[in-house]
Amino acid sequence: CQPDVFDKALAARKEELENVKIRSCLSMRPRAVIEEDREDRHFHMFSWHFSGYDRRKHDAGRCNYVPLNLGEVPDYYRRFLEPLDVVIIKTCPMDEGGYFNFGPTNLWLRAAIERSKMVIVETNREMPYCFGKENGVHLRDVDYVIEVDDQPGAELPNPDPSEIDCTVARRIAAEIEDGSCLQIGIGGMPNAVCSLLLETSVKDLGIHTEMMTDGLGILYRSGRVTGSRKTLDPGKVTYTFALGSHSLYATLNRNPDMYCHQVDYTNSPNIIMQNEKAVSINNTTQVDLQGQVASESDGQRHLSGTGGQLQFVRGAYASKGGKSFMCL
Repeated sequence: CQPDVFDKALAARKEELENVKIRSCLSMRPRAVIEEDREDRHFHMFSWHFSGYDRRKHDAGRCNYVPLNLGEVPDYYRRFLEPLDVVIIKTCPMDEGGYFNFGPTNLWLRAAIERSKMVIVETNREMPYCFGKENGVHLRDVDYVIEVDDQPGAELPNPDPSEIDCTVARRIAAEIEDGSCLQIGIGGMPNAVCSLLLETSVKDLGIHTEMMTDGLGILYRSGRVTGSRKTLDPGKVTYTFALGSHSLYATLNRNPDMYCHQVDYTNSPNIIMQNEKAVSINNTTQVDLQGQVASESDGQRHLSGTGGQLQFVRGAYASKGGKSFMCL
């Protein structure tokens, strides 16, 4: 959902600008403001969570990581951060009610808009229209509209799971029961769990997750996900952002079973725990002998970000019948 047209136009004006700070998350395409600013004088990028591109730019000294718990970002904007000069987001074209739908990325956008001096939307006809709680902004709150971007949404490749991925995934799949409510993190191993669940008889699964993945989309399309046993949002697949293939985006588009909510709702441990049998499945890179995990870095090299992992571990732990898995 990054605003690519605005990004290129801003980069083209670099000689007029200095010390522009850009806050973003999970860049899925190269950022023109970074690629065009060879002197590292005009634009400075700060990321809530690294993608592979952000990581490479961090290694080159062009992108900084901002530590956080992802589910607390709306609170950061509303209580602690200085007002933004400009918030610029990619949305669906305006609907009949005058709203620009955020598509499959709700996160903290409402809070950022509330705290911004200027709001710009860049519309895209290829963006899936996603139902959810306050998943859009009304025309009355928008200062400028850019109507020029029709390229398909960026996809996240799904490499085939390794033998180790499948071995770990089999152990986890055996622990998932009828009516379990799943959270799946990013990576091959959590997606492998979803594939293996298709080979079991497990049924009536629910989904309350931060990230909507291709693996969860496949489970939904298989009929294994009904959400009928969820305490919160029964019958709904609850998520705050989606990242995967165009098949996943097509599954989300105008689907009333899908509920794109703000991240302080999806990620709050006090909310996660209200669904019984909450199951949290995430990757990590290192575990020490006390059970502490390092999921963001490899030694002193930053890899990704805290995201919502910690909050889902706590929420699943507190859930009646809940389980949390850290995959190494």
